Amino acid sequence: MKYEELLGHLRGEAEQSLGRHILDLARQSWNTNRPQITDFYDPYERQVAQSVLGSVPEVALLYQGGYKKAERARFVLYPQFYLTETIPSSIRVLEAKGNFTFQTVKHGDYLGSILGLGLKRGKIGDILVLDHGCQAIVAAEAADYILSQWTQVHKVPISVREIDEQQLAVEPERIKEIRATVASLRLDAVAAEGYGTSRSKIVREIKGERLKLNWKPVINPSLSISQGDVLSMRGRGRVVVSEVGGTTRKGRINIVLHRYF
Repeated sequence: MKYEELLGHLRGEAEQSLGRHILDLARQSWNTNRPQITDFYDPYERQVAQSVLGSVPEVALLYQGGYKKAERARFVLYPQFYLTETIPSSIRVLEAKGNFTFQTVKHGDYLGSILGLGLKRGKIGDILVLDHGCQAIVAAEAADYILSQWTQVHKVPISVREIDEQQLAVEPERIKEIRATVASLRLDAVAAEGYGTSRSKIVREIKGERLKLNWKPVINPSLSISQGDVLSMRGRGRVVVSEVGGTTRKGRINIVLHRYF
């Protein structure tokens, strides 16, 4: 593999490092005739990885994230001729329960308590928050350790057990279609329409690095938006720019947005 040619489209040290790692796994998979597994990647990281693997036809990949719309998922790279039916799952699902009547806990609290066991972020997939606790999708190789060591969140004792992927409490997504007009396709203008808030408030979210464009944090409100782009904010869902149409008589641009809750 000519790494320089395959990585030439990537920008920045982080993308280059990720791309090189993916190529190393692809080569290892081809040379050993065995599947190779990545850590959990967020959508942006998966996008970078796919852009590299698209030029390596000898190797294919599977997603393993626990459910169809999982935000974080692992890649399984395997030789094209490999029987996918023989590839085991690289993830396991754990359910934690506790009495949180007097203690408010959020997604970050559960994640922090798991990472506090000494695990890296790449070993943890999505965490689904429930009234009584949470369900955590984790790397198969880390599951037994978590089962034995994860005993509390804050100071609340928890019991942890393994469950089947089919028991994941995944709520069906709600979609709201938004038809609007904007003066320009600036990020702040489109995001304000998508999230139903003022432009000044969305600018604060952007400058606070709380809004992602195509799963990558951005801080420039004036970035140009195109059809197909995805905006996302934790706790507020994501907005897909489904259509960019013509202009009105007053010169404003028609857009169609799909907001996923």
